[in-house]
Amino acid sequence: CRQALRSTAGPEVDFARAEREHQLYVGVLRGKLGLQVLELPADESLPDCVFVEDVAVVCEETALLTRPGAPSRRKEVEAMKRVLESLNLNIIEMVDENATLDGGDVLFTGREFFVGLSRRTNQRGAEILADTFKDYAVSTVPVHDSLHLKSFCSMAGPNLIAIGSSEAAQKALKTMQQMSDHRYDKLTVPDDAAANCIYLNIPSKGHVLLHRAPEEYPESAKVFEKLKDHMLIPIANTELEKVDGSLTCCSVLINKASEL
Repeated sequence: CRQALRSTAGPEVDFARAEREHQLYVGVLRGKLGLQVLELPADESLPDCVFVEDVAVVCEETALLTRPGAPSRRKEVEAMKRVLESLNLNIIEMVDENATLDGGDVLFTGREFFVGLSRRTNQRGAEILADTFKDYAVSTVPVHDSLHLKSFCSMAGPNLIAIGSSEAAQKALKTMQQMSDHRYDKLTVPDDAAANCIYLNIPSKGHVLLHRAPEEYPESAKVFEKLKDHMLIPIANTELEKVDGSLTCCSVLINKASEL
């Protein structure tokens, strides 16, 4: 945890607590929600490998293996490739050395993609994503003052974008609204970090939302509590947040009938 990339210096990660928080996260997905969870093996030579979202974008039966913007993370793709191959997905590899793409910059709304152009993702990476998922519109959004697009936004429902209150987040939302032919509802939360949540539509459970815990972001948690149609599950993420980790970072959601 001392070697993980971080955009700002700050307190050291409490490894034991980070492990407990991650086990709770996995336990909610597997135990509480009944999802099949495939865990990638830990690799001590890759300190950021817990953030699996950045190395793959999966939509329907196609998986795009990315080329992460941080060179130290590129070897992470190999373990992800092996797992996705076991699921018999159509795998596309990003081999263009001019391209960079982190999954944390990719917001899929269910009808289109928004791709953040950030320190980790460039225009060429966005173009390859557009070539890979030709059935969907792809729009780019400049990201300033944050690591990724999803550092301050995510989907909180089928047509609902959760967005932080900062000037940078609101500016990015305005860009997305201008780029899209569709009108999305928005849920504005006071804290940018809390706007990163995980929405799931599970047949037996309905609308499910994993969001940051009230002890971390009390005012934002109150906003989520207004979503009366959702099963709300608060999850603490205090330790991984110290190294720029969000809730969506630690999983890749794949909508696939279980065959294993």
